Amino acid sequence: MAMALWDRLKESAQTMQTQLVEKKNDLKSGAFRDASMAMCALVAAADGSVEPSERQRVAQLIATNDVLRNFPADDLQRRFNDYLNKLTTDFDFGKVSVLQEVAKAKKKPAEARAVIQIGIVIGGADGNFDKTEQAMVREACYTLELPPAEFDL
Repeated sequence: MAMALWDRLKESAQTMQTQLVEKKNDLKSGAFRDASMAMCALVAAADGSVEPSERQRVAQLIATNDVLRNFPADDLQRRFNDYLNKLTTDFDFGKVSVLQEVAKAKKKPAEARAVIQIGIVIGGADGNFDKTEQAMVREACYTLELPPAEFDL
C-alpha cells in the first residue's frame, strides 16, 4: 500500500518536473523567483523544524533544477535562507509574510502553478510528502487562488 503511494508521489513529482521544464522560458520573473523560494522555505519548515537534510534538498534543487537555472544559484539560496529565518524565528508571523511572497506569483497562472509544482517536488524529494507539507502546499494553493484538487492535494 505505502509503496504504491510513494510510486505515485514520485511519478507526480517527475510529472511536475517535466511540466516545469516545458514552461521554463515563461518562468523568468522576479515574482516567480521569490514565490518559488518562499514555497521551498514553507515546505522545509512545515513541521516546525528544519532538518539539515531539508536545507540540502533545496540547495540541490537550486543547483540542478532547469527552471531555477534562470536565476543565479547564490541569489536563490540567499532568498531561501531569508524566508527560512523568518519562519524559524516566529513561525506564525513568518508564515504570513512568506505567504505574501508566494502570492506575488498570483497574477500569472503559469507561474502560480509552477510554484505549487516546486512545492510538491521539494515535498516529495525525501520520499515522504507528509501531511504537514501537503497542508502547507494546500495553503499556498489558496493563496494563489488555485484549486488544490488540481494537484491531488
